[in-house]
Formats: sequence, structure tokens, C-alpha cells
Amino acid sequence: MARSALKSYIYGIRKAVPVFFGFLPVAITFAILATSAGMSGMETAAMSVFVFAGASQIMAVQMISAGAGAFSIILATFVLNLRHLIMSTCVFRRVKIKNFFLKLISALSVTDEGFALITTEDEENCTPPFVLGVITLTYLSWVCGTVVGVVASNILPKIIADSFGIALYALFLALIVPDVKRNARLFVTVILTALINSVLIYLVKLDSSWSIIISTLVGAAIGTFVVKDEDEPDSTEEQTAEGQEVAEL
Repeated sequence: MARSALKSYIYGIRKAVPVFFGFLPVAITFAILATSAGMSGMETAAMSVFVFAGASQIMAVQMISAGAGAFSIILATFVLNLRHLIMSTCVFRRVKIKNFFLKLISALSVTDEGFALITTEDEENCTPPFVLGVITLTYLSWVCGTVVGVVASNILPKIIADSFGIALYALFLALIVPDVKRNARLFVTVILTALINSVLIYLVKLDSSWSIIISTLVGAAIGTFVVKDEDEPDSTEEQTAEGQEVAEL
């Protein structure tokens, strides 16, 4: 039975509650990193309001603190967020939204967590009000967490605020480790990408911002041909299985 628009909206908010509590500490960490890198409180809050992309914002802040230029920061974040092109396509195929402006607003939900909530929900529940409910809580948690972080950065001792820099590495490890544990080829690709980045920085003496961009693109290109799901059989295995089926026939 289809829910009313209001009930669907409230249901979306309820589904996003775990993400709310997950976003808060990361947003606080981002704000402390941003203010430590020299950004003002207003600039930090505005970045969360208009960008709303945790990993990209933290990476951009690290690049700002390293003295990277605007073009390299924009390009690096663009590359990091390319996955959202596919994710948003999946979301809009699942959620039937005809209104153009509502589609633009719904695009805000295409964070990794919002994508997971929407694509794992029963299709009959994936209505525009449900998506807006998910957006409401996830977006507010990120913006509010950023504001709390800005306030905290003015209260915490500098040595504690600076120590939050390790959050960047913790964030990316949290994103990578679960998949790497299940996929040896992905693990090799990650290590190879890190090695390429190190070579570009320490041997080629390339600027760190450009080394990140180049190593990410090269690693992604390698992964396209090398990495696959562990459940996906090799082509040789498929051929063997097909041969056995033919023999049985």
C-alpha cells in the first residue's frame, strides 16, 4: 500500500537517522581541519552548504593547506566524485521524478550513504518525498556538524585541533579497507596507486596536488581492467563451466 507524501517524507527521515549520527563527527572533524588550514568559519560553513561532499571537502582542505591552486583542487575533487555520475543515474532510474527542479534538489542525496539508503529500499517506497526526507536529515547533519566544528575549533587547544588531521587518513582507510579485505586485486591496485603517487612526489618532484590527480586517474584506469567482484568468475572458469555443461549434454 502506497504511503501518503507526508508519511513517505517522515519515513525517509527515519531511515536516515543512522547516517545523521555518522555524519556529525566527520563534519566536526572537517570543520576543525578547515579552520586549522586558514579558512574562516564563514568559508568553512559555506563549503558544507554548497558542496556537501565529505571526502572531497576534506581532500580539498588538505590541498589548500599544502598550497595547491584552485584548478588542481577542482580537478582532484571532480575526479574523486566521478562515481556520482553513475550513482545518480541509478537513483533517478529507481525514483521516478518528473519535475526538473525537484531532480536538482534530489541530486543532493547522491552521497555514498544516501545512495545506499535509496537503492536498498523497496522500490515501491522510493518516492520523491522519501528521497527528500533522506536529504533533509543527511544535509542538516553535515551542515550542523560543520557549524559545531567551527565553534569547537575556537575552543579546543591548537595542539588538539591540529591532531584532527589524521581524520583524513582514517576516513579513506574506512572507505577502502572493507572492500580490500574481500578483493586481492583491489588491494594490489590500491598499493600500486599509492606507489605511483609516491614516485611522482619524491622522484619526479611533481607537485603533490597534481601527483594525486595523476595517480588517481592511472589507478582508476588500471582498476577498470584488473578489479572485479570476488563473486564474478574468471573468463577461464566460465569457459570451463560451459565445457562441462556441453559434455554433460
